[in-house]
Amino acid sequence: MPVIGLGVYQNPNCKPACLAALQSGYRHIDSARAYKNETQVGEAVRDSGLPRQDIFVTSKINKIGGGYQSCLNAIGDSLKNFGFDYLDLYLIHSAYGGKTARLEAWEALLAARKAGKLRSVGVSNYNVKHLEEIREAGLEAPSVNQIELHPFCQQKAIVDYCRSHGIVVQAYTPLVRGEFGNPVLQELSKKYGKDPAQILIRWSLQHNFVPLPKSQNPDRVRSNIEVFNFEISGEDIEKLDKLDRGKDGAVTWNPVDVD
Repeated sequence: MPVIGLGVYQNPNCKPACLAALQSGYRHIDSARAYKNETQVGEAVRDSGLPRQDIFVTSKINKIGGGYQSCLNAIGDSLKNFGFDYLDLYLIHSAYGGKTARLEAWEALLAARKAGKLRSVGVSNYNVKHLEEIREAGLEAPSVNQIELHPFCQQKAIVDYCRSHGIVVQAYTPLVRGEFGNPVLQELSKKYGKDPAQILIRWSLQHNFVPLPKSQNPDRVRSNIEVFNFEISGEDIEKLDKLDRGKDGAVTWNPVDVD
């Protein structure tokens, strides 16, 4: 899995951003059925001229209440939308639906992976209790948990659980939706000669998260991957770490506490 990906949430016409990303060195695009842009992502991958196997594409199922077969049908529909034979990663988008629905959906994802339709499977917005349900059911653990993650909302208990169980943590909304006014963030931006978005992405990378910055602006897309030519010092990482406000720091729906 490439260590940084392009997010395409709320971007139904995401093809220009995807092409800019792929031309700039991104090899990872994060979509979802709820975003209604799987077709656009597929077109961008084909039009990029890059080999399909060089690009890591993710999607997510957002409605799991219909049961096992319904989830399998959704996976098939996603593949049709993308125009792909397989997806690199497929996630359960959230824990909404209840325990029975979550476990049936998870079993469907495992079955689709076994059938070769998915290369890897995971979850999104899962708290520790949701991850424990999978373990207690005797099922294989997710390879990924994608959660809101940035200095202001660090979800430490979830991150600690994932790390102790070998689950990769992907960070969505790593750019806090452009809320860059924090004095510490501004201070470090000036110190390192990088824009606040690049500081936030670098923070995520240095914590071994997989950030998924989103932008519809091709110039911003390109700028967001220019983060491999500097490193934030340990002292400055600590300054950012101290900005954590727990759940109060979230800027999205962050539905990790559903039953």
